Amino acid sequence: MTAPVAEGAKAPDFDLPTDGGGQIKLSGLRGKVIVLYFYPKDDTSGCTREAIDFTALTGEFEKAGAIVLGVSPDPVTKHDKFKAKHDLSVTLVSDEDKSMLEAYGVWTEKSMYGRKYMGVERSTFVIDGDGVVRNVWRKVKVPGHAEDVLKAVQAL
Repeated sequence: MTAPVAEGAKAPDFDLPTDGGGQIKLSGLRGKVIVLYFYPKDDTSGCTREAIDFTALTGEFEKAGAIVLGVSPDPVTKHDKFKAKHDLSVTLVSDEDKSMLEAYGVWTEKSMYGRKYMGVERSTFVIDGDGVVRNVWRKVKVPGHAEDVLKAVQAL
């Protein structure tokens, strides 16, 4: 496991597929503020609520010059169904081999009912136009989170 990325660090680059058959590379987004939110799984209650909350604020993020990317290990085909089902506007990135999740330190050991397993720690990173991590939220609680992230982006 990789150490978590901290505020002030250079954001690890990535080049991964997105919903709709796209491809996205962090270094290709220089000059833009990027919101990366990592979530465990498409179409679960918390992940759906988080995606809907970020979608509701898409216009505000765009006004602030930010792009919102949701990242999970789900395949692109699942992302496409998730987006269509909930009318989501955020771009969903697929990290099936978990290379990006590991680079950001969000692929972690979790525990449920005494059983240990590896999974995504719900986390969000704001990356400035120079590729530097400006804000980090770990072990995110969904209610109000998208609004908190928007405030941080607007303050940049």
